[in-house]
Amino acid sequence: MPYGYYQAVRFAGMLGFLLLAYYSNGENKKVEAIIYIALALLFQPFLKVALGRTIWNIVDVVVGAGLIVSLFQSTFKKEH
Repeated sequence: MPYGYYQAVRFAGMLGFLLLAYYSNGENKKVEAIIYIALALLFQPFLKVALGRTIWNIVDVVVGAGLIVSLFQSTFKKEH
């Protein structure tokens, strides 16, 4: 994929994590807000964080799994 694609994905990820941090902070979930801010900084497109392809793949999988778990936890809490 072209480099611009990856920059767009990183920008969208940064905005998404900042939005999640904002909502977490509004719900007084300070630890989650800090985690989301750290992820926004990690995925920001302005200053490249050079971790290497293998480590980035691991980070992507761990963050993706964490987001899925977070989604199911918040959905489960709303139902009960």
